[in-house]
Amino acid sequence: MKSNDRVTTSKADSSAAVSQVSPSILPANNLELVESWGRASQGISHVYRPTTVDGLKDLFQLARETGSHVGLRGGGNSYGDAAMNDEHILIDLRRMNRILAWDPKSGVVTMEPGVTLAQLWQYTLEDGWWPPVVTGTMATTIGGCAGLNVHGKNAWQVGPIGDHITSFELLLASGELISCDRGNNSDLFHAAIGGFGVLGCFTSVTMQMKPVYSGLLEVQTESRANLAEMFSYFEENLESSDYIVGWIDAFASGTSLGRGDVHKANYLPQGADPYPNQTMRLDYQHLPDTILGLVPKSIIWMFMRPFMNNLGTRMVNTAKYNAGRLGGPKVGRQPHAAFHFLLDYVPNWKQAYGRGGLIQYQPFIPKENAQDAFADILKLCQQRGLPNYLTVFKRHRPDDFLMTHGMDGYSMAMDFRITDRNRSRVVSLTQELDEIVLAAKGRFYFAKDSTLHRETTELYLGQDATEKFRALKKQYDPDNLLQSNLWRRLFS
Repeated sequence: MKSNDRVTTSKADSSAAVSQVSPSILPANNLELVESWGRASQGISHVYRPTTVDGLKDLFQLARETGSHVGLRGGGNSYGDAAMNDEHILIDLRRMNRILAWDPKSGVVTMEPGVTLAQLWQYTLEDGWWPPVVTGTMATTIGGCAGLNVHGKNAWQVGPIGDHITSFELLLASGELISCDRGNNSDLFHAAIGGFGVLGCFTSVTMQMKPVYSGLLEVQTESRANLAEMFSYFEENLESSDYIVGWIDAFASGTSLGRGDVHKANYLPQGADPYPNQTMRLDYQHLPDTILGLVPKSIIWMFMRPFMNNLGTRMVNTAKYNAGRLGGPKVGRQPHAAFHFLLDYVPNWKQAYGRGGLIQYQPFIPKENAQDAFADILKLCQQRGLPNYLTVFKRHRPDDFLMTHGMDGYSMAMDFRITDRNRSRVVSLTQELDEIVLAAKGRFYFAKDSTLHRETTELYLGQDATEKFRALKKQYDPDNLLQSNLWRRLFS
């Protein structure tokens, strides 16, 4: 698929400063095809993989000399175009992946931006520490997590990852290296976290880890018959849970609308695990490569593909829900990695969606409006014949970052399969969904977005936030050197 065929409907524009000189003089040997994580967007970029801060500075200078601009990419796990920069320089930061400092007594760690969540927890768990916030895959990088201010299944308890970052160093477009924390360069601190990489490049991030006394979590799973029961379960269990996440069957309708399963988990208190040294060992946390020791997980996506249609997914969802109901609530202990990183259970599972890939639409709605808004969203998807194939339900809290998606409310992340036949219909559907979200005073999430328009973005962020962000962009990157497809689509 060509870059201009992506799911988004806004064409990228180059800034006036950049367009004065053609970027075609960049060396062609670095040209690569780059995909969004959901594979619904593709483009060609000049990809570079520096290993040092000096290497980053050299690439910034190369961009100036060639009239190009620079995009930043971590693990490439953004569903949309946040980590894409078509036809210009794209810096892949995964080789800048050193743990720079670790204090096992305090749990404070400093690391380069290319360190992945997998590297981080594997480095600290045997000392009794776990990342305070993790995504559904351990392949995300710390720089990417900070740039998009990711959240986890404990978002209502601990907020996004930015709430646990104590400081960072940021390389500005000018080549200046600047230190930021909540007291020093505070405005930049609260804007660069969640600022999707257009204010500067993180070169080191310092974060406070979470102490744990076992490699296990106490996990309970049970079914809820409809959306009202799902909301009630969350509200009744928030205070007594460390993590809660819901799965919703988006095909169910009528009195069963919003039915699904809920998973809640709690850390084990000190002394509850008789063998903590064993359960916190890395080999204990290892996700198996096979099912029942026989079937390689690397080929499971091939067996999933025939079910990636409305009929097949409806059957799978019905079977999953009914299986969850059998025997009532299920309680057991589960390793941290097994509970958190469900997207890593089946390697390359996204390929099951086919050539067109998928997009994810994740609205955040205040708690007082969320139940009605989510019911309207589920019904509208069904009416348009575009039910989403995977729906994840979470609770959140507000935070003090400038470009935040956080609020005292709920989110519902929905995966939509993209095909040549339904592409325009899905885009039209998301625009209808935007109206529901805005009417409910909701927000959106740049890590997942593929379809927002500039006008919608300014409405949900508010004029004060967008003007402040633009002012900081002008202050710290006056030549607009740092860009991405997302930046041009929503802000340029």
